[in-house]
Amino acid sequence: MTPHQFTTRVYYEDTDLAGIVYYANYLKFIERARTEWVGSLGVDQMALKARDGIVFAVRRVEADFLRPAKFGDDLVVETSLQMLGGARIVLDQVVQRGGERLFAAVVTLVCMSEDGHAARLPPEVRARLSGPLH
Repeated sequence: MTPHQFTTRVYYEDTDLAGIVYYANYLKFIERARTEWVGSLGVDQMALKARDGIVFAVRRVEADFLRPAKFGDDLVVETSLQMLGGARIVLDQVVQRGGERLFAAVVTLVCMSEDGHAARLPPEVRARLSGPLH
């Protein structure tokens, strides 16, 4: 499956006094990219919550900060599905500038009921997320 691409620009608010992206903002960039990835596959997270009481939550993030992004940089966040389990989704996410890898993360999401318990992915959501993998 071709990685989903999300583009963003580094704004002043994303940086420290040296004009370098503050480390926690990479998590915001990849969160936005995941939201766009899910939406691009036709999964409406608000409808999923309203209809099934299901939400996605980050369980784990393994992150590598490779090179700094700076004020004014145009970035591309690539999101790729690594694994799809019963209630778990593992993604590879890479932030790049001009093809140069700046940040890489493996993100584990869990599907949860609104009361905080693990819940199985509904079959139609699983089909959309897995795409042509099956």
